[in-house]
Amino acid sequence: MPSSDAPLLRALRGDRPDRTPVWFMRQAGRSLPEYRELRVGTRMLDACLTPDLAAEITLQPVRRHGVDAAIFFSDIVIPLRLAGIAVEIEPGRGPVFADPVRTVADVDRITAIDPEEVTAAAGPIREAVRIVTAELGDTPLIGFAGAPFTLAAYLVEGGPSKEHLRARAMMHAEPASWTRLADWLARVSAAFLRAQVEAGAAAVQLFDSWAGSLAPAVYRRHAMPHARRALEGVDAPRIHFGVGAGPFLADLRLEGLADAVGVDWRVPLDEAAAILGPDTTVQGNVDPALLGAPIDVLLAHVDDVLARGRAARAHIFNLGHGVPPETDPDVLSRIVAHVHAQDASRA
Repeated sequence: MPSSDAPLLRALRGDRPDRTPVWFMRQAGRSLPEYRELRVGTRMLDACLTPDLAAEITLQPVRRHGVDAAIFFSDIVIPLRLAGIAVEIEPGRGPVFADPVRTVADVDRITAIDPEEVTAAAGPIREAVRIVTAELGDTPLIGFAGAPFTLAAYLVEGGPSKEHLRARAMMHAEPASWTRLADWLARVSAAFLRAQVEAGAAAVQLFDSWAGSLAPAVYRRHAMPHARRALEGVDAPRIHFGVGAGPFLADLRLEGLADAVGVDWRVPLDEAAAILGPDTTVQGNVDPALLGAPIDVLLAHVDDVLARGRAARAHIFNLGHGVPPETDPDVLSRIVAHVHAQDASRA
């Protein structure tokens, strides 16, 4: 297990470590040539469920970039696959479900599955985590899962969607069914997170990729309670991240349950810190679009993010969303070195 003095874990406790911890959402994946080489001939979900392959992919960015944390390589639909739900990742499209959940009968069918099926089927996940943590040493591993609303958005639509209209409609047309579905998904996500923590993950992050499609009042009523349930049974520091969640950023604290809140690129970190208050660490929030900008422009933006992050009790440096697949990996390595050098110059 990593030392409790690891910069990431100190920041999650609210300390200010000498070195600002850096990691990147989607740091393990398509931006790395070694990842693309390793994945040849293997479907995405198969890669996630092959322990030595998932472990190697998780470790690649740590070796290359010198980041201060690994993020477990998986996919948000893996716990649903572990529960026996038919889902595949279609290249160029994303997760596609053979049987979308759109009616009361569909909700009855899917919620009849015991969420502990995920626990029983998570052997490959636990083994991958054990392999990773054995090599990481003092570098923490972050486990992750998708938030109930984002998982439901995929399940109800049957695949990716721009506006998640069917899922949003279910909240109002069939509120009881929505609550049963979202509660079931919360328990599925919690089981997936617990499996990672029990195998050695030192912290967790809950991703709500589509939270920004909800109005604040709708988020608070129909999504927030289920996000809280997904995290409250996990015995590890917790990070909660939602894309486009600026209008209800304070709610991502989940009434104090989240130790850190990830902030996308739309909200400056000093403003986010004022909204979140003195008891929450901020994470973020370089605009991923600037990864393709001239290096002097990018590093000026990095410095601005670092300066604004000092308004919070602690700061975990990250992007405001995931690494785009076309990113030059050397740019990410340059950012890590730059952040660490800035810390050293202030020491």
